[in-house]
Amino acid sequence: MTEIIRNIRGMPDVLPEQTRYWRWLEQTAFSLLQSYGYEELRLPVLESTELFTRSIGSVTDIVEKEMYTFADRNGDSLSLRPEGTAGAVRCMIQSGLLHTPGAKVWYQGPMFRHERPQRGRLRQFNQIGVEAFGISEPTIDAELIIMSQRLWQQLGLAEQTVLKLNSLGNREERQQYRQLLQDWLQKHQQHLDEDSQRRLLSNPLRVLDSKNPALSDLLQEAPKLLQHLGPASRAHYDEVCELLTDNGIDFVQDDRLVRGLDYYSHTVFEWQTDALGAQGTLCAGGRYDDLVALHGAKPTPGIGFAMGEERLVELLQSQAHQAQQPLVYMVVQEPSLRQAAMQLLEHCRDRVPTAILLLDHLGGSLKAQMKRANRSQTSYAVIIGAEEYARGEVSVRLMQQQGPQLQLSAQELPDWLAGRNA
Repeated sequence: MTEIIRNIRGMPDVLPEQTRYWRWLEQTAFSLLQSYGYEELRLPVLESTELFTRSIGSVTDIVEKEMYTFADRNGDSLSLRPEGTAGAVRCMIQSGLLHTPGAKVWYQGPMFRHERPQRGRLRQFNQIGVEAFGISEPTIDAELIIMSQRLWQQLGLAEQTVLKLNSLGNREERQQYRQLLQDWLQKHQQHLDEDSQRRLLSNPLRVLDSKNPALSDLLQEAPKLLQHLGPASRAHYDEVCELLTDNGIDFVQDDRLVRGLDYYSHTVFEWQTDALGAQGTLCAGGRYDDLVALHGAKPTPGIGFAMGEERLVELLQSQAHQAQQPLVYMVVQEPSLRQAAMQLLEHCRDRVPTAILLLDHLGGSLKAQMKRANRSQTSYAVIIGAEEYARGEVSVRLMQQQGPQLQLSAQELPDWLAGRNA
């Protein structure tokens, strides 16, 4: 017997019972982004490895341990994208889109990191990313955060999310703080775990991001970067905080929030939840004002965020939020009536084009068809019987609520459904 080929570990299929939540999330997000003036980019999943080593930093976990990297037939080093910002920056430079100040874009698709698969951390995962270029004012920082809060409201997740906020200052301020933090950590080196000791010399800011609970109390005593910002950086951060407060956005100042990528500067933020266990970051981002220049283009400020779709979908499902369900499941008592049923259903689609309308194609007894209608979680089962059809009528059974079975004329069914699809 031929062995069945299975999916690669950490790269799961998304089944129909799940994709309805994915569609709901994506359609809601894409509509919201469009309303704020963001336009879509479609980026390749494969890029030059140097794009990521230059952008992300060669001593980050992503570059050191997690990228899918290989040499192609020409000997060029290529990598599957582990995140989206680097590719977006490359595209904006290459296409000349940065010549127009204030460019705002979004993208969606799979990212790849070779790490141990676990809940909320997969080897192939999907992100919706948002980037804005050429705007240095704090208003764009606040807009991105306010926009993401609006998405949680539209998805019904606002009560499950908490905003963490911090500032990393500019490059010079970070370098000075880096030395200060490194000196402090060396005085407490005996208390650091193996991973933090490895980062101590190469990337000490990442020690602050340690997930080891045994280090939590110690790191609370570490020097605070926010206290070592210059006047301009502090004023930028304070204005972001003021804008968020003015717009009713609650946040927590988190001195240990440094993000895992080297390109961040000034404002950084994360939306977190405690409903998914250890992997509680739903959306994260910040400024990267030096990244465009790092790739050889004219210095251009930038800011963005990315949200993990798998975690958001899991949260939607765990909170029992209902994605769009079928409005109608149409059954026929006799196979000869299926052609008329299909024609009637198409008239209904003309009237309610956004609704999910299903026709039973499998046939069988009325009992069997009604079982399938019930499994579909439809709101209404429309039954086409021989006697009703002869009178130009249909029967409508309420499937999700109590009530008598209705008799409607076939002509009025489309308008009746439109009134219940609002």
